[in-house]
Amino acid sequence: MAANVLKFFAKGEDAPPIADAARIETLYKRHRLRVMLAITLGYGLIYTCRLALGMVKKPLIDGGVFSPADLGAIGSALFYTYAIGKLTNGFLADHANMKRFLGAAFLATALCNLAMGATTALWPAVLLWGLNGWFQSVGAPGCVVAMTNWFSNRERGRTYGVWSTAHSIGEGLTFVFVGGVVAAFGWRWGFWAPGLIGVVTALVCFALIQDRPRTLGMPAVNDWKGELYAEAKQESGAPARDAASVLKLQLSILKIPAIWILCLSSALAYVTRYAINSWGVLYLQEARGYSLPEAGSLLMINTVAGIAGAIAFGIVSDKVFDGRRPPVNLLFGVFELLGLLLIFFGPDSTPMLIAGMILFGAGMTALVTSFGGLFAVDIAPKQVAGAAMGVIGVFSYIGAGLQEQISGWLIQRGMTTEAGGIHHYQFGPAIAFWIGSSILATLLATSLWRTELRN
Repeated sequence: MAANVLKFFAKGEDAPPIADAARIETLYKRHRLRVMLAITLGYGLIYTCRLALGMVKKPLIDGGVFSPADLGAIGSALFYTYAIGKLTNGFLADHANMKRFLGAAFLATALCNLAMGATTALWPAVLLWGLNGWFQSVGAPGCVVAMTNWFSNRERGRTYGVWSTAHSIGEGLTFVFVGGVVAAFGWRWGFWAPGLIGVVTALVCFALIQDRPRTLGMPAVNDWKGELYAEAKQESGAPARDAASVLKLQLSILKIPAIWILCLSSALAYVTRYAINSWGVLYLQEARGYSLPEAGSLLMINTVAGIAGAIAFGIVSDKVFDGRRPPVNLLFGVFELLGLLLIFFGPDSTPMLIAGMILFGAGMTALVTSFGGLFAVDIAPKQVAGAAMGVIGVFSYIGAGLQEQISGWLIQRGMTTEAGGIHHYQFGPAIAFWIGSSILATLLATSLWRTELRN
């Protein structure tokens, strides 16, 4: 049984080569477009299945279903399983057929959301949300492996930047669409709506994504583009590596010191990233007095800015700095910190809050683009891009999980309840935790200023 499952998800065999160059050109153009649509829009849509909990925290607390500490436990379950899953699934992604691997994972995460809408007990909710994290963890490494299969080394920064907009697309849909659904129909639909979207997304992605070009009779992408780097030469000319040699190459990334520093940088950046995603709506409602739809709309501004930030990071680092990421990390890290200061300490006005959201969104999404994978893929062997993503992902989501628990504890400790069930919050300690993490993330990333690219 297990062998059959592994065989189902394994990479397909190479097909007989196509001799017609015009036919290869046509197929490449068609499938590259389909793959980019699937991994960008598809991953963006499936992202709503990860963020749904953040939109329903206030109704769950006000309804007495869960406390802030309970919600911290539920939320952290997703991040911890995501951390472990991103490592294991990152390693598996280097051996897998992305059509089946991503399609199955997207369907499973959708089903977890549908089940969450019917759950009001703590431990079943922790279990379901933890399973959701495991299946969500297939998404990022799977998408990056699909990208490296179909786009060449010289296209990596720009392509990765475009794909990274998926995070912002998913966040924007969650903050506006899911927030509106919750306001209109209640917290259960905050899970059911993303779940239904996820089922449709899984089916569409299965139809659009293809396995490696060689399984369709086409040359590897670096051969097609004429970019014969050292690793591409092996891919195009030498016999394919067996599973043992691929594993050895995967483990070799653990000997790269820059990878470990990047792991810590990413973990700290993810503290702030998911603090805003998970607790930002509650903060805007309770500390600033906005309604749920208004809070969602404000947070969507940071996601729209994030799309621009992700694309700008890829273009600026590729074109201005010739593929060097550290200078651009510092630039966008400063933007993100300025945004946080405006959000939490700026004048109490909506225009200033919007300005803060723009700076934070552009800066944070650019850093996620770099820390979360692009920089790691740059300094690790291309053939193990999924493993590099997985190692970074473990630390990133351990940081996110610790954030969820620590933030929930800090917020609950500062919460008082009046007669009639009216809650008052003190967010100061949590805010200090979030901003301090961002400062350390930027400093650590800047320490990699002289790191050389592998490819």
